[in-house]
Amino acid sequence: METAARYKPNIEVAADGEELANRAADLFIKTAREAIQARGRFYTALSGGHTPKRSFEVLAASPAAGSLPWEKIHVFWVDERYVPPDSPHSNYRLAAEVLLKKVPIPPDNVHRIPTEYDDIRAAARAYEEVIRDVFGLTGNEVPQLDLIVLGMGSDGHTGSLLPNSYAPFDTDDLACAVYMRGDMLNRITLTHPVMRAARRLAVLVSGEEKSQTLKDVLHGEPDEVRYPIHVLWPVLDRILWLVDHDAAQAI
Repeated sequence: METAARYKPNIEVAADGEELANRAADLFIKTAREAIQARGRFYTALSGGHTPKRSFEVLAASPAAGSLPWEKIHVFWVDERYVPPDSPHSNYRLAAEVLLKKVPIPPDNVHRIPTEYDDIRAAARAYEEVIRDVFGLTGNEVPQLDLIVLGMGSDGHTGSLLPNSYAPFDTDDLACAVYMRGDMLNRITLTHPVMRAARRLAVLVSGEEKSQTLKDVLHGEPDEVRYPIHVLWPVLDRILWLVDHDAAQAI
């Protein structure tokens, strides 16, 4: 892929998970300040998981974050398991309890993925309509978020763009349903056109179990089928990889 050859991954290696969380929190604060100064608003999409959780905790405790004009900040979610918002499996609940309830963000600025519909496809459409309304989109326009915070699974997925699913290849929607096999929970995810349109993306990767996949992803030929995160390679120059020492061992 030509773009991948033109740009090298921008990788920052943290000594441990705590340093990674602090760097992620600093990036959130810096990007928010820049966006608000430049355009009067900051639009971000958050992910769930252990690594983002610690960065949320650091943010919530930060005086710098507390001094942000939260009335100018809008929060979305990259993806969500199809569970009630009070479920322990909910990405919304994680961010709400750890961060959003501890900062003065107006409730109308918190745009969770709705999971109360009987039909998950209707829920995905409803989330897309919320995005369109907040950004004032028409036709085939795509929102431009200021910062999308992503993770990467040991199988090379990001958000809920999962291997063996249609989601990594959906270019018609802003959000789509992801059907899981067996006992796994179905999900809704932002599609890769939304991710690619962001002004900045941060991919947080921690844990030794992801080191070989990270090496393959960063240094192998892009393969969107095997590693869905490769759908982001056309915007590799806008991605910051925040990686802890354990995950960076193989790179």
